[in-house]
Amino acid sequence: MEALNVQIVNPKAKSLLLNLEEMNLIRIEIKPALSEILAKLRRNEAEIPVPEEIAEEVELVRQKRYEVQMQNHC
Repeated sequence: MEALNVQIVNPKAKSLLLNLEEMNLIRIEIKPALSEILAKLRRNEAEIPVPEEIAEEVELVRQKRYEVQMQNHC
């Protein structure tokens, strides 16, 4: 099976694709755009972290990972 990303320029093309799907010749999966996904995630988040908070969290995770690696090497 081969997957393609298609941008529909003419609305008639969409009806043709839907007809092909009805004939079980193709399968159509409609995926939301990245901007829609990000907007949904942001709506669900009460407080969006600032870059400094993200950097702090990343540094903590790296520090813990480094400590585990050092323990395994001893």
